[in-house]
Amino acid sequence: RENLDEVEIRELLIDHVGHRCCWGSRPARTWKIHAVEDCNVYVGTLDTFIEEREIIKETEPYLGSSIDGKDKGPELSIWELDLRSQFPVLFVPSKEVREKIPHSEVIEKCSDCTGRGGIVCNTCNADQEPGHYKENQMTQCPSCYGRGLIAHKDGSDTLCVKCNGKGKLPCATCGSRGLLKCETCNGSGSLLARSVAIVKWRTLSTRKVNATRGAASVPDEVFHRSQGVQLCNTQAYQCTPAFFADSYFLNKFSSEVIAERAQVPTTARVICERHTISVVPVTRVTMSHRRQSFSFYIVGYNRDVYLKDYYPSRYCWGLCPCLEWLKL
Repeated sequence: RENLDEVEIRELLIDHVGHRCCWGSRPARTWKIHAVEDCNVYVGTLDTFIEEREIIKETEPYLGSSIDGKDKGPELSIWELDLRSQFPVLFVPSKEVREKIPHSEVIEKCSDCTGRGGIVCNTCNADQEPGHYKENQMTQCPSCYGRGLIAHKDGSDTLCVKCNGKGKLPCATCGSRGLLKCETCNGSGSLLARSVAIVKWRTLSTRKVNATRGAASVPDEVFHRSQGVQLCNTQAYQCTPAFFADSYFLNKFSSEVIAERAQVPTTARVICERHTISVVPVTRVTMSHRRQSFSFYIVGYNRDVYLKDYYPSRYCWGLCPCLEWLKL
């Protein structure tokens, strides 16, 4: 990157300050540029693209339809599934698909109702042994207290309309059937079970930054999103350290990035790896006025401005809601 002159430096800072609410531009326009220091920051990455597969069991009420069971053919193992039509572009952050495993369907007895299609009503069968129930359990009518008749002040009786003269009422929950419809199997007593493959593609990233003392206070993520010059870009099933004939430092740095390779889960396999090393130019600018001074950084070829903490012309003192969107 070409060296920045004073006019360009001020324009970049003024533009950066102009996007911040409650920041004044006077220091950027008038303060003296005390020092300009250029340095290079090296950014190394190792992206490991993996495919992870696991099997889960899904069930649904069985309503009598035909099933895709082992009589239709052998059940495929999870890594025998052909998912080429759904394979994503290499090094996408993540993608997930669900795929039914062919010939894995079976009919099972519902465990919630033990195949009866109903579960015991706890309202009228609360005192029964687990799994046992009685039908036609009735409760006393609260209107006539079990008499079937309503007594009046003149000594006459009339038929209780609530219980129709029976003195008892059926269970309000189950209608005295003793059982409630099982929601798990929808009352059928059976479940259709199948194996489903959960397939995930994702990129595991290892990132490393080698910054000189002049840029050590800048967060690593600033360099990762900045535009630099790629010194190497290799792609292989398993990347090895890059080789630079004229730079022991870059060879060592590449080896350190490779050595910090992300751990791959045991349920996954590696599809491909990509190793890059880039150099990002950084300019540290110090501005001063009387006994005050502050520093900022101009990072990458896209010339992003980074201010860590202090800027002398800020007026909201942390009370303004605009601070919620500030990205220093």
